[in-house]
Amino acid sequence: MNNFRFCSPTEFIFGKNTICKVAQLVKQYGGSKVLIHYGNKSAKKSGLLTQIENCFQNEFIEYVKLGGVQPNPIDELVYKGIELGRKEKVNFILAIGGGSVIDSAKAIAAGILYNGDFWNFFEGIVTINHALPIATVLTLPAAGSEGSPNTVITKTDGMLKRGIGSSFIRPVFSIMDPVLTFTLPTCQTVYGIADMMAHVMERYFTQTQGVDITDRMCESILLSIIHSAKTLIREPENYDARANIMWASTIAHNGICGVGREEDWATHALEHELSALYNIAHGAGLAVMFPAWMQYVYTAGIDRFVQFATRVWNIENIGSKKEIALKGIHALKDFFSSIKLPINFEQLGAQKSDIDKLIDTLKINTKGKLGNFLLLDMNDARAIYEIAAKR
Repeated sequence: MNNFRFCSPTEFIFGKNTICKVAQLVKQYGGSKVLIHYGNKSAKKSGLLTQIENCFQNEFIEYVKLGGVQPNPIDELVYKGIELGRKEKVNFILAIGGGSVIDSAKAIAAGILYNGDFWNFFEGIVTINHALPIATVLTLPAAGSEGSPNTVITKTDGMLKRGIGSSFIRPVFSIMDPVLTFTLPTCQTVYGIADMMAHVMERYFTQTQGVDITDRMCESILLSIIHSAKTLIREPENYDARANIMWASTIAHNGICGVGREEDWATHALEHELSALYNIAHGAGLAVMFPAWMQYVYTAGIDRFVQFATRVWNIENIGSKKEIALKGIHALKDFFSSIKLPINFEQLGAQKSDIDKLIDTLKINTKGKLGNFLLLDMNDARAIYEIAAKR
């Protein structure tokens, strides 16, 4: 196990009717003029936005609103948020939604206090050294952004999708009521399941030795997600299944599963190019790319893939290591397919003929190298995309 430092200071307020605490919490964390950031329709249609506004009015908290966040959030709305926040002199940001809204809010929180182009953070020109406090009301469990220090934004000029991390943009609190997810369309539920599983697997597949405690944590989280996912397909309003999925999305990406070990993140880099080019759901792209990545790299650490197969998918430890490892990979792929996730380019709506485009932007965003489980170059990336393109 490697040395590590771990700090996860976000306060989580979890359970039914916890939204009623939002105004008091904002005050507790110093908010007096709030930018409420949200998506397009659901926050309004559900009445959640109005409920939060009423809470703020009752507590005499001033606020302004900025909606319009789309999946794979873009820089153009971040610039609008920065301009609005500065003009209105906001001192707190509340994100209502899932990962896209929260990521956009994080970029705005950092950009408001930075005297320059916020995209400089994503170029690596400067690092975030302060930001407005941000909080979340989670309505779509998937990205784990409600408890992570990370944000991903797409620059529309060049369609460059990039992620950064900073402790300054980790939410100070997150309200998590599983009931708010009852009405999610099935597709959004399963995209979120793929996303949180991918966050666990990016950490699980490592060459670091002696990390049994986090191995077991990763495996138990994956097993719980798989079990709850099967329940939700049958019973969309099963509270316990929704609650377990919601909490899994948080602990999959708040850093606890990755302590003491080197993480990979090649699959996320490969997928970012797909969702930037086609504007598809991130989880859908990950469902296609993770089995393809596994198929390409498993021989670089076959014992870990055998462990994944036997502990997560209950594959019998009979036969060669190669056979067991491949059965585990196929089990993941079959699970994704069983919950109606895409498992190849065709089902995703991607084109094999666009692989050159994907490689071109991937090379820019990664400087030609990606991954840690097995260090990959652009030839490797092309081969993985070609695996994903097979029917």
